[in-house]
Amino acid sequence: MSKPRRTLGRGLDALIPAAESKAGAAEIPIAHVYPNPHQPRQAINEDSLAELAASIREHGVIQPLVVTQVGDEYQLIAGERRWRAAQLAGLTTVPAIVKESSPQQMLELALVENVQRADLNPLEEAGAYRQLMDEFGLTQEEVADRVGKSRAAVANTVRLLRLPDDVKEALAAGRISEGHARALLSLPTARLQRQALAAIERGGLNVRQTEELVRRIQADTDQAAPTEAARESSLLSPQDQYAVEQFQARLGTKVNLMRGKKGGRLVIHFYSEEELQAIYEAIIGEE
Repeated sequence: MSKPRRTLGRGLDALIPAAESKAGAAEIPIAHVYPNPHQPRQAINEDSLAELAASIREHGVIQPLVVTQVGDEYQLIAGERRWRAAQLAGLTTVPAIVKESSPQQMLELALVENVQRADLNPLEEAGAYRQLMDEFGLTQEEVADRVGKSRAAVANTVRLLRLPDDVKEALAAGRISEGHARALLSLPTARLQRQALAAIERGGLNVRQTEELVRRIQADTDQAAPTEAARESSLLSPQDQYAVEQFQARLGTKVNLMRGKKGGRLVIHFYSEEELQAIYEAIIGEE
C-alpha cells in the first residue's frame, strides 16, 4: 500500500500553519520587499498581471505574501505575482506573513505555491525539482513528498531537461505541450526529436498523433539499420520463442531475445513514458 502524500493536498497550509496565516499577517512597506532568488517561475504574463492589479485596486491584497526578514528588508518566499501587481496598483504597503526560512524552504514554498496555481511551465517546474535535488540533496521521492506528486511524475518532468534547446524553447513557448515533449523523449537522438518537432508544428499534431509519429520513426529507424541482434532473433529455438511470447504477453510490449556463445541479451522495447512505467511495475511491482 502506497504511503500518503504529506504536502500539496493541503496546499501552503501544510508548510505554513493555519493559525500563523490567519493571525500573523502584518502590513509591511512594499518598497522594502525584494524578490525570492529561488523563485522557480522565470516569466510572468503581463496581461494577467494587469488584471490582478486592477482587482487589487478594488479589493486589496486578499492573500498575504510570505516573506523572511533580512535586516530592515523582506525577501519574498511566496507571492511574487501579488507583490508585482500591488506595485502596479500603487499600493505602499502589503499584508505579509514574516517567517524564518532557509534557502531550501524558500524554494519549496515558492514551488508548492506555483505548482498549485499552475503558474509554472513544465521546464520551470523541472528546473525547480532539479535544483532541490542538486543544491539541497533531496531524492526524487523526497521532492515528490514536498509537492504531493508521485515519484514517477517528478522523474518524468525532470527528464524534460534532456531535450535539445529548440524543443525546450517550443515547450516553454507553449507551441507544444508536456505530452508532446514526453513523446519526443522516446526518440534516441536530438536530430530525430527535432525532425518530429517540425512535423508536429507543421501538421498541428495532437499528443496521440505525436505518439504514433514517434512509433513510425522508431520503426523506420529499426528497419533502416537492422542489427546483428535482430538477425539472431530469427534463429531462436522453439523454447526461446515461447519464452519471448510469454514476456511480450506479460509486459505488453515488444521483446527480443538474442543468444550468444556465452549467455545473451534480452531487450524490452517501450514507446512512451507510460509504457516504461507499466513495464517497471510489471517487473518490480508497486512500491
